[in-house]
Amino acid sequence: METTIAAPAFANSPEVIGQEVGDKLPAPLEAEIRAIYRNSPFYGSRFPLHRNPLQWECYREIPVLTKQEIVDRGSQAFFADYREIERGLLERKYEYEHTSGTTSGPMTVIMEDGWWNAQMRRAYLAHPQLAAYVDRPYRKCVLAPVGCSSNLCPYEDHPFPHRYFDGTVYLNLSSDPFAFPEAEWDRIVIELQAVRPEVMEGEPVYLALLARAVRKRQVSVPSLRTIILTYGKASRQHGHRIAEAFPAAQVDLYGSTEAGYIFVGDAFQGNSQVIDDNAFVELVPWGEGLDDVFQIYVTTRNRRAMPLLRYYTGDVVRRTPTGYQLLGRERDLYVQPNGSLVSAHEIDMSLPANFSCWHWSLVQTSDARWDFQFVADMAAPAGMDQALSAALGGQARVNLFRRKFIQPAPSGKFSLLKPLIV
Repeated sequence: METTIAAPAFANSPEVIGQEVGDKLPAPLEAEIRAIYRNSPFYGSRFPLHRNPLQWECYREIPVLTKQEIVDRGSQAFFADYREIERGLLERKYEYEHTSGTTSGPMTVIMEDGWWNAQMRRAYLAHPQLAAYVDRPYRKCVLAPVGCSSNLCPYEDHPFPHRYFDGTVYLNLSSDPFAFPEAEWDRIVIELQAVRPEVMEGEPVYLALLARAVRKRQVSVPSLRTIILTYGKASRQHGHRIAEAFPAAQVDLYGSTEAGYIFVGDAFQGNSQVIDDNAFVELVPWGEGLDDVFQIYVTTRNRRAMPLLRYYTGDVVRRTPTGYQLLGRERDLYVQPNGSLVSAHEIDMSLPANFSCWHWSLVQTSDARWDFQFVADMAAPAGMDQALSAALGGQARVNLFRRKFIQPAPSGKFSLLKPLIV
């Protein structure tokens, strides 16, 4: 008697993933896999495909791709002849970007000319707040780590007019917002007022500190309609501080340099959806007893240079009645002794309503001890340490430390929850 291989779950809408026929893959997914094999010899060298229609048994045998493997083998492994890349870069058929090295090590990403803008356009079309900006001129400001996900981020100290590309200005010139002197915040706020953007995009900590700078200078930016939170995990504290200075709709846009944008939704609403035209997103159960929590494997769509197949991003999502909640990196999640999951969301919800900060970081220093570091204009309210201990469960003990700054990783990014690496 033959054993039927169950189809894996996908986060994409059923209309996009299509219907499998028996044990066979849905036609859209198989077509993309075949295209990836045609476009890159990398995959055939790892796991050859047969010509027969693909079945789930074969799909599951395709090795999961990790960032470390790409770093180890190099971007040239995706091309039959590396001279093709060199010619393509000279002829502007290809462009390249470096990831920040948040996980594994820094990675060189080769992309065909126009791919980044095309997948960003598809991401905008997938959300009603962003769709209004597609195919029309608008002004946008970006405040994020210098080594960020856009292929236009500045790497030199250019004066203001030379950091303005196609309606977008890149505001910062270094990657630690806590180290910006007041004169630097003066410059950033003046440029923000001069551009009068409709959209502001940025890493949440950077935007929260910009909100502090704007309120300190008692200025406003009435032109702003949309805030895009991206490049890093946002806490509700970031969202509240940003909204106090910039009362605009907040959108959560998740992706990476190597994969492009994958999820989009309303910030802090747990309704993120896959950007179906950009990727297939496979859901892999994560954690015993956590039925609605998944790792994700990403397969990019419509990409010729360095396509990704079953790519392990390191991110974990929770399925909700309205979509998905992005919980963050696997390494940034804590599992209580009783098996309950603690993410930045649970910590956010445990903070007292009368607590206000610009940024926080909860760091585990031993089996039972955690340090809650926060940057705020006020001391922590009474009982907050006990509330955090209760959220962590077990015998957890939390010590509170009010700081003037919290240092980012070398990439310029921040982590909210830092459990011990077991």
